Amino acid sequence: MNNLVKRNGFWPSTSSVDDFLSDNFFNWPNEMNRGASLPRVNVAEHEDEFLVEMAAPGMKREDFHVELDNDILTISSETSHTNEEKDEKNGSFTRKEFSYGSFRRSFHIPNTVEVDKIKAKYQDGLLRLVIPKKEEAKRKPPKTIKIS
Repeated sequence: MNNLVKRNGFWPSTSSVDDFLSDNFFNWPNEMNRGASLPRVNVAEHEDEFLVEMAAPGMKREDFHVELDNDILTISSETSHTNEEKDEKNGSFTRKEFSYGSFRRSFHIPNTVEVDKIKAKYQDGLLRLVIPKKEEAKRKPPKTIKIS
């Protein structure tokens, strides 16, 4: 499981982008070592929200399952496809190929986001999740403190 937010001290703490780019973010499951590939994920922090984009070309919206269980956001997919070529004369198979693919990516969601307002959209091969921040987590403008 990848931690969506984790301080690693590499960059200044003025941005939470460093939280997404911690070492745990890139520690993928052993499936990567067996030749399977996981969709790449981009994470960006904006003033009011986090944006998670997953590149998954050739898939359909129905192929994805996005679930939030307590503070764990999981994006997964299982697809299968069969390609058949039949001999029309005797009805036997001349070639039949099966294709199966699956992945599962999990992220820890901090308590500084509005979990009930997370939105997901899949378009042009890109799954996009918008995770809004709570008001108290948004960056406040600098405040001048009057000296008496």
